[in-house]
Amino acid sequence: MSTSSDSNSLSVADSNGALNEIHHVVIAVGNVSKAVEWYTKHFHCDHFRCDHFRCDIEYHDETRALFVFGNTRLALVPPKQHPPHIGFIHPQAESFGELKLHRDGTRSCYVADPAGNAVEVLALIGTS
Repeated sequence: MSTSSDSNSLSVADSNGALNEIHHVVIAVGNVSKAVEWYTKHFHCDHFRCDHFRCDIEYHDETRALFVFGNTRLALVPPKQHPPHIGFIHPQAESFGELKLHRDGTRSCYVADPAGNAVEVLALIGTS
């Protein structure tokens, strides 16, 4: 994982605009379709709704799957596609580094926390 900034010099959330939303969590899986099958079987999800968790499977192909819950998203990806990480929306995301445009229309950069975990910092959704 390449990071844009040293974790000690990163922007801090404005205390008046405290962050209260995790945008997504990404976990690596060896086979996306098998993982989707496991989640749908064990948590009674389908491609339209999830009876126990009230989630949608927004996207699913061989390269990724995206479960959308009321308060966050869970992405399943092959290990070499993305590092496992957590994504936060930050009002000053560009202060963490150069934002890259992704295929889903979001803009973000990756940084590392002090333990080396990947953290994705996303621009506010709908901003250019």
